[in-house]
Amino acid sequence: MEAKLNHFAPDVRAEALQELLSLAEAGSIPLEPEADVGNMHCHTFFSFNAYGHSPSSLAWLAKRRGFKLMGIVDFDVLDGVDEFLSACDLAGVRGSTGIETRVFLPEFTTREVNSPGEPGVCYHMGIGFTSGQVPQRAAGILADLRQRAIRRNQAIVDRVNAHLDPVTIDYQRDVLPLSPGGTPTERHIVLAYSQAAERLASNVTQFWADRLDMANAQVSALSADPAKFQNLIRSRLMKRGGVGYLHPSPDLFPSVQELHELTVACDALPCAAWLDGTSAGEQAIPELLELLIGKGVVALNIIPDRNWNIADPVARRLKVQNLYDVVQLAGELALPLNVGTEMNSFGQKEIDDFEAPELAPVRQAFIDGAHFIYGHTVLGRVLGLGYQSEWAHAYMPSRRARNEFYTRLGYAVPPGVAGVSMLEQLDSTLSPADILSALSA
Repeated sequence: MEAKLNHFAPDVRAEALQELLSLAEAGSIPLEPEADVGNMHCHTFFSFNAYGHSPSSLAWLAKRRGFKLMGIVDFDVLDGVDEFLSACDLAGVRGSTGIETRVFLPEFTTREVNSPGEPGVCYHMGIGFTSGQVPQRAAGILADLRQRAIRRNQAIVDRVNAHLDPVTIDYQRDVLPLSPGGTPTERHIVLAYSQAAERLASNVTQFWADRLDMANAQVSALSADPAKFQNLIRSRLMKRGGVGYLHPSPDLFPSVQELHELTVACDALPCAAWLDGTSAGEQAIPELLELLIGKGVVALNIIPDRNWNIADPVARRLKVQNLYDVVQLAGELALPLNVGTEMNSFGQKEIDDFEAPELAPVRQAFIDGAHFIYGHTVLGRVLGLGYQSEWAHAYMPSRRARNEFYTRLGYAVPPGVAGVSMLEQLDSTLSPADILSALSA
């Protein structure tokens, strides 16, 4: 039944979720007790999830494992938003949704930021979407994100085909069917090449040894772990220095302003993304965040595991301190935190280790940030009073005041239909203080 949650047909997923929740309610499926943890950055199979999770599957995962909060983020699309939020309602999970893309930041053209080896290019996000339906005034931006991704993918395939010939793929035939929404990523392209090599190469090990400039023994050893081997293929062929690599330019990626325009039009929140503080751009993080705040950023995303779970003790000390520094700076700049594990690469966790000693000093900031984005999302969905609403700006002109209100709201509103029902009883003309008072009563 859990496998059916990842079927490409929406009705199959919906039926499987209902059945699993019924079994859980009847006591036939044990549920772990709810814990004060959250994963607010999980990719779904609408971009790429390493374990195949659909939006419904991630909502069920949170319910089964007792994750208090869960959020999805997909590259270039909002295809999973409505399904995930509906599934969270049914499952009783505090949910949020977002979009991620790479943008071109001309002010940092000479400095690498959070996209390794790509000066001027930044991974950037919008979080807190309340619907996958985009207002007409911003629909063209979302369509353009999809088209840019398609053009980049097709250009990569053309270049890599020339290098791997006679093992070639057709984008329409071999890549698009791997994604339920027709929005594949580089990881889907790598999978298509891996499958093509199995079909077309007379000696698969020798083929990859020749094309990746490696010894047969190395290929044989690495290919025993298909996930790691696919990551190697992507790194060698599609990242900087590879034959499929596309040099960053404004033509390839949207601007920060375009992504912000789409995000704000949907009453969602522009969100910067932090890597680990070691790049030239992130070593100038006060300058970078002040620049992005000036362009509309109101939150900061962090992937904690890559900032502390590191074997090298010297690198770990450096990156843990960088993490503490950026969390402190985010607090000073009134930027709530959105944290998670991504799950778009094999080996990434279902949930961060919130009990790790390294995360103790920042744990509360992580949990508060998750409740903030849930509070905004649920009030925006039910009463149209999200962070970007005229109501919010009128009553709470400062970002810090809005942060405090939506965080408190996120703690006060229970998940699922209970929370929706509670909010539906409120008058949408109430002040923020009156809303919190009514909820506490």
